[in-house]
Amino acid sequence: MQGENTKAPVKLSLPLEYQQDLFNELRSEDELVLLASGLGLLRLVINLLHSYDAAGNNLIVIVGADERENGWIGEALAEHAAVSRSPMARGLSQVNTDAMSVGTRERMYSQGGIFSITSRILVVDLLSRLLNPETVTGLVVLHSERIVATSIEAFIIRIYRQMNKAGFLKAFSDNPEPFTTGFAPLASMIRNLFLRKASLWPRFHVTVAKSLEGRKKAEVIELEVPMTDGMKDIQNAVLECVEVSIGELRKADTGLELDDWTLDSALHRSFDVIIRRQLDPIWHRVSFRTRQIVNDLTVLRTILHALLTYDAVSFNKYLDTILAAHQPPPGSTRQNQSPWLFLDAANTIFETAKRRVYSGKPSEEEEGTPGSSGAFSESLRPVLEEQPKWSLLAEVLDEIERDSYMNPTPRDDSNGTTLIMCGDQRTCSQLREYLQHMHVRSADDTRTDHEEPKPTAAFMMRRKLRNYLDWKKDFARVSASLFEENQNALDGFTDQRGNTNGYRGKGPPNKRRRVRGGAAAAGAGRSVSSNLRLAEDKESQVASLMADVRPTDVDAMQKDEVAVDELDSMEDYFELYEMNDLLVVHPYDGDMDDHVLEEVRPRYVVMYEPDAAFIRRVEVYRSSHEDRNIRVYFMYYGGSVEEQRYLSAVRREKDAFTRLIKEKGNMAVTLTLDGAAPTDPQEQFLRTVNTRIAGGGRLAATAEPPRVVVDIREFRSSLPSLLHGRSMIVIPCMLTVGDYVLTPSICIERKSVRDLISSFKNGRLFNQAETMLQHYEHPMLLIEFDQNKSFTLDPFADNLYEKSIKSADDSKDLQSKIVLLTIAFPRLKIIWSSSPYQTAEIFAELKNKQEEPDPIKAVQIGLGLGEDPYEQQSFNTTPQDMLRAVPGVTSKNMPRLTLEVGDLREVSNLGEAELDEMVGREAGRQIHRFFNKSVLDD
Repeated sequence: MQGENTKAPVKLSLPLEYQQDLFNELRSEDELVLLASGLGLLRLVINLLHSYDAAGNNLIVIVGADERENGWIGEALAEHAAVSRSPMARGLSQVNTDAMSVGTRERMYSQGGIFSITSRILVVDLLSRLLNPETVTGLVVLHSERIVATSIEAFIIRIYRQMNKAGFLKAFSDNPEPFTTGFAPLASMIRNLFLRKASLWPRFHVTVAKSLEGRKKAEVIELEVPMTDGMKDIQNAVLECVEVSIGELRKADTGLELDDWTLDSALHRSFDVIIRRQLDPIWHRVSFRTRQIVNDLTVLRTILHALLTYDAVSFNKYLDTILAAHQPPPGSTRQNQSPWLFLDAANTIFETAKRRVYSGKPSEEEEGTPGSSGAFSESLRPVLEEQPKWSLLAEVLDEIERDSYMNPTPRDDSNGTTLIMCGDQRTCSQLREYLQHMHVRSADDTRTDHEEPKPTAAFMMRRKLRNYLDWKKDFARVSASLFEENQNALDGFTDQRGNTNGYRGKGPPNKRRRVRGGAAAAGAGRSVSSNLRLAEDKESQVASLMADVRPTDVDAMQKDEVAVDELDSMEDYFELYEMNDLLVVHPYDGDMDDHVLEEVRPRYVVMYEPDAAFIRRVEVYRSSHEDRNIRVYFMYYGGSVEEQRYLSAVRREKDAFTRLIKEKGNMAVTLTLDGAAPTDPQEQFLRTVNTRIAGGGRLAATAEPPRVVVDIREFRSSLPSLLHGRSMIVIPCMLTVGDYVLTPSICIERKSVRDLISSFKNGRLFNQAETMLQHYEHPMLLIEFDQNKSFTLDPFADNLYEKSIKSADDSKDLQSKIVLLTIAFPRLKIIWSSSPYQTAEIFAELKNKQEEPDPIKAVQIGLGLGEDPYEQQSFNTTPQDMLRAVPGVTSKNMPRLTLEVGDLREVSNLGEAELDEMVGREAGRQIHRFFNKSVLDD
């Protein structure tokens, strides 16, 4: 095969030296490649795959690619095959959950080629030998930073390496930070991937620096944009709230390492996720206040991001929703508001945000204060502060237009296109709207026709303010109706409880403590909490503001915002855009940005928000095409969180690579690469020796490894991987009864705590327990907890306020439901497991000296007479899980429904008579009522 590969006329698109060195390295040996973000990892993978695809007679499997990456890889492989004119190339074939039958997959595997297979299908196909691991030429693993010891991808690699010692294995990642957490993280990752070598390629690598800096570099113009005074005040206030919140967290005695809990690390995108992950094991012991602060950090970080990206009106609207969300439940006397809302800094945030939108005279209460005029006018005037980047963007585009006018024909291979890159889709929509209306002149514009119109966002902001005022009016109405409805429900609940004990929760009349303010304190709950809300504007003030921003004749002439284009008259307007006049606004999209640069070939790029990875993509693009000039405008807010976050991201990546280089220099070589656990043959033989020979029994022993029959839906969890790691043979089947069959008499239904709660709600668990009792001597219910969380049910009922007002009906409580289950089914055993690791140990003990299960018999149990067990074997399990949650659908009538009906929409449209024929009268009536019940009815 090597000879054929060298003779094949393979043309690669790797013009840079570091790309060629890395490609040659990958062709010669198996390794983990860690490449700095933005240096073209996906391009390298595509060229590597093409080199194998052009040779033919290869079966290569891609693991970990998402849907968009699959689309790009398939398109690029087809393009490479056309350029290379490779007759043996077959391109990419995708195997996903969209109803691809077993026979189709088996036929595709036998023909060979490059396959991108979802992990859950691949592990089942490898275990069932539908895809023989020995026939696989090699495995390509993307996003290897996501692989941990218990992940399904690590399970796939272990099966592959056990059965196939000769095939290649290449792993790729462009995110080095996950490789630096924990003890010896790089060595652990290499062990999980069954590799020996890691290849590190940071931006400061000598070959990378030489490749990107040795040729003609892109022209970069850095533009530091000063923030407005209002934005600075809000940013400083938010940072003060973040600092106070972190200080409160550090005061809480959590017993955790707190060195990384600083204001600088709080700017990192996943800071709140990291804190929550650290607190998860002790979450049930953490106070309500601490949990609240952890949630507040997420809100505050979102406010920081919104300040720099949202316009002033949208930002103020977002703050209104935050205030509404943080109000206590209606009628509550408990003060559960977040602590940061009571800081002076929080008042600064809300007051300044409102002043950026509109301002006016002080309210009547402040009429007599110094500085107020004697003649009071109840009016508000629109301020509508514009984002500073907008005007600078207009200047940049004007400069680009002048440059294009002076140089009308490109002097190189690039188009005259201008590409504007933003952080997300929302910012793209905002910029498109601004650019569309920035030259619309308002009615109060005093300039003459001869003067050049100055770009402004007045029209856009006036329209946003009109929409905001309408929204606020509707929002207040909805809030009032919800409050009234909840208050009535609470009053009814209080009356119901008041009948049982008039003095519950308070002392007798003669022992009550006197409260200052007398009866006013009785209604303090809502009024006190309402003090958090800033003074509402009067209706007359809002009316005057609405009159100021009413649509003018100029506004009426503008085009409305288009949410959905029906494309009815598409033929009349269809034309190709002239690339030299095109302005493309696009969000950052990871590796897809390389595709955008190659397709658009822009001469000008405006980076509206900083992104380190995209800067490198532009460097690679410019260095790869010497005949294309490119000018980059790099915009950022000076002294802002945006700038700090960008610098912090670059520093963290550099530090991560530095740590990895040090660890690689001291790392020991891993020698056990076969994926099999070392086992003693004598111990394996004695495992099933049955020494109980009383009553004439015979001494029996076997050396065959233990078997476990596993339902294919269970491969979402890590338990099958751990069982396989304990040298058990995992047999995937479509089971009707139970999730795991350990012995001919032991069947286990596994539930995580969240699954357990949902199964109790829809009654599915009682049906499952009943069917297990019918067919197995020892049915068991396994309740499995997450290994990173506390081994207690407390976190699932940790809201003390909800516990205090919930109904006294104890049957709704999870523990009481478990008790009822055991009373209803006395033979059902319950196993409590703190983690999947402990579950694997429990399974090993239960199987000790027991007979092995028969997979064929396990599949047939629970099926009706004459039913084919594999007729319903489809891997599109999401609609099946949704169907199971419908009232009336049971494990007995589920197979009939899935065979008779094509999809969920068809089920919902069936009549009651048709359902009666399929599932019976009572079940059919329940299903029909569920799908035809109005959501507005009680």
